[in-house]
Amino acid sequence: MGEIIEFFIDESCFGERLDKVVKIKTKNEITRSYAQKLIKGKCVQIDGNLVEDKNYKVQLNQVVKIFVPEPEILNIKPENILLEIIYEDRDLLVVNKPKGMVVHPAYGNYSGTLVNALMHHCGENLSTINGIIRPGIVHRIDKDTSGLLIVAKNDFSHKMLSEQIKKHSFLREYEAVVYGTFKDLEGTINAPIGRHKYDRKKMAVIKENSKDAITHYKVLKQYNRFAHVRLKLETGRTHQIRVHMAYIGHPVAGDKVYGPGPKHVINTLAGQCLHAKYIGFVHPRTLSYLEFETDLPPYFKDFLLTLS
Repeated sequence: MGEIIEFFIDESCFGERLDKVVKIKTKNEITRSYAQKLIKGKCVQIDGNLVEDKNYKVQLNQVVKIFVPEPEILNIKPENILLEIIYEDRDLLVVNKPKGMVVHPAYGNYSGTLVNALMHHCGENLSTINGIIRPGIVHRIDKDTSGLLIVAKNDFSHKMLSEQIKKHSFLREYEAVVYGTFKDLEGTINAPIGRHKYDRKKMAVIKENSKDAITHYKVLKQYNRFAHVRLKLETGRTHQIRVHMAYIGHPVAGDKVYGPGPKHVINTLAGQCLHAKYIGFVHPRTLSYLEFETDLPPYFKDFLLTLS
């Protein structure tokens, strides 16, 4: 049956956008993005009339009625997908994720993900902190980024590892090929990252509604129009490396979102040339320090050969 939420428009939100008002009036129980989805899905009425424009400006004394459907029943199944496991014990495992694999299911995309593969490999031995969509997932990398990820098999390990990430003691180093050549062969990018003002699917360096973000870079080799760089994350914001490198004028090669534009995208890379090469952390149970490294994947090496 779902739930019906109804409220009046008072002076506190008069003239505001409908999606924003829904978020405010439900005290953030409905996020702005979900409000937009409800509006688009013909689930919001004003004074008995259907409204499908998220930008609609509400007027004083209007009555807003929201029809919230029953939650979709997720059917996430284990799948026998080959995993490259670098390390595994009873508490955790380290996986080398290939380019093109999504880390966890999302609406409309329930199969072929790392989580589907983990559910087959680990059975019920995955942490539950991030719910049924992201069991075991402590941190993520983008679909088209390859490399190392740590997976927690229980909540104890998950909490301990998450705390290390929060305290910035969790080592995460990447390698990438980026556009342009550098004057300074080492440096630090300290620029806050938040949701893009106009494109909600993108992140950006922005002061409002942002979080601190710090990336350290070191140039390993310069080419004619590109550079091979190593990048160390001090923080872990969404798309941090891709946003920061684009911000300083060196977008990641192959990046269709933050790159130099559609005409310059290197389609043969099938996504950004970015690899999570190193990972280091204190084991949550033994308290010993572990560090792992992977070789650069073939797509990365092949691209470097074209630059030589």
